Amino acid sequence: MSSNSGPGYRQHPDHRLTTKPAGVRVQVRFNGEVIADSQHAIELDEDGYATVYYIPRRDVKMDRLARSAHRTYCPFKGTAAYYSLKGGPQNAVWTYEEPYDEMHAIKDFLAFYRNKVDSITTS
Repeated sequence: MSSNSGPGYRQHPDHRLTTKPAGVRVQVRFNGEVIADSQHAIELDEDGYATVYYIPRRDVKMDRLARSAHRTYCPFKGTAAYYSLKGGPQNAVWTYEEPYDEMHAIKDFLAFYRNKVDSITTS
């Protein structure tokens, strides 16, 4: 394990998280507008959870987001920072800006809560 390894990996060695290029186009819509459109998303699969698509910031309309003070912690990924949708739900988007080494692939990418946007589609 590295010096910045997530403690969850030692505590729960059978818990699996995998990342890979999504290999599809991912679009996120809010209030009828495409606010994220990427062919460079990362797919994260974690035991017990639905697949999450992490989208590079360059493919997100960042001007539609407002930084939030909200934070959460995951022993596998690290501390998540949040954004709210301007004119919409609070803390609808999360990001790992300093993830544990095992999750470096999602560093600075953004993920959206499915229940706080109109849709997340792949094609």
